[in-house]
Amino acid sequence: MTTTALVALNSSYAFWQLSDRHAEQLRSAFPDVRFLVAHEHDFPVEIRTADVYFGWSFDRAWLDTSPRLRWAATPSAGVDHWPVAALDAAGITLTRGYGYHGRPMAEHAIGLLLGFSRGLFTSARLQTRSAWWKDDLADSFFDLCGETLMIVGCGAVGIRLAEVAQAFGMHVIGVRRGPPRYEHGGIEWVPAHRVREALPRSRAVVNLLPATDATHGFFNESTFKACRPGTVFINLGRASTVDHDALLAALDQGRLAGAALDVQPRKPPALDDPLRHHPQIVLTPKSAVFSHAYMDQAVAFFVDNLRLFLADQPLNGAVTPSKGGTHDPH
Repeated sequence: MTTTALVALNSSYAFWQLSDRHAEQLRSAFPDVRFLVAHEHDFPVEIRTADVYFGWSFDRAWLDTSPRLRWAATPSAGVDHWPVAALDAAGITLTRGYGYHGRPMAEHAIGLLLGFSRGLFTSARLQTRSAWWKDDLADSFFDLCGETLMIVGCGAVGIRLAEVAQAFGMHVIGVRRGPPRYEHGGIEWVPAHRVREALPRSRAVVNLLPATDATHGFFNESTFKACRPGTVFINLGRASTVDHDALLAALDQGRLAGAALDVQPRKPPALDDPLRHHPQIVLTPKSAVFSHAYMDQAVAFFVDNLRLFLADQPLNGAVTPSKGGTHDPH
């Protein structure tokens, strides 16, 4: 029987869409596979004949009309918006993408960190209402070289960020549930249950935690109280991992010098949301993974996995719902 793959990568942004070039690349690489490139309104119909699904999201109701489906793949790193348990119960393997989110996210994190350390955000805020703000910067800037960056949820993306931070002369503390499978030079590894012991040594903290029951509200009042005064906090993970009332209090009390949030509790935040108006907070609209190379790399990852699937081999990035997470490639 011919393998049918339904590809549903629709987006309002060209760099997150499957282009005609990508579709032709798939068909050329797998002439014996039937590829269906669907628009959103076609999903419920087309998935009835699909053995493989490759898309941004998956409606649980589709399980009732997809008897042939054996593998569902997403280019996203996170799968908290997917019906993971239902797919697992139906015997369908779910895979996430990894390896290509690290570069844009590292660039984003370093850009935000430089914005604080070099006073770029302060300058942008004061240039229209202050005659000269050099003294303000002299009181608030800091050097990255010689400082410590803590990366919480330090997997593949965090390791890429660590490499960039080390190039700036920073010491990096990587926080995760357990040590990585392979050694990564220069990173000081700390288990998650000891994070508060290491926070006083860190000038900046980047949160990359996924959304799970275990990580909900991980950054709360006690976590922020453990921070060194003047710490910069950057969240590129999930909004649910942060108590935002505690974050605002930490900023007002001077425990944090600034915060940058690529994710917020509400998308978009209300126009009167305090997160929008706090002078020490910078918001970005979930743009940390913007990259013009994204789909090239996502399709290449899918191609490698499709070869494994057709050979009945284990797939890369397979989700393990029993652990509330995924296989860590590192």
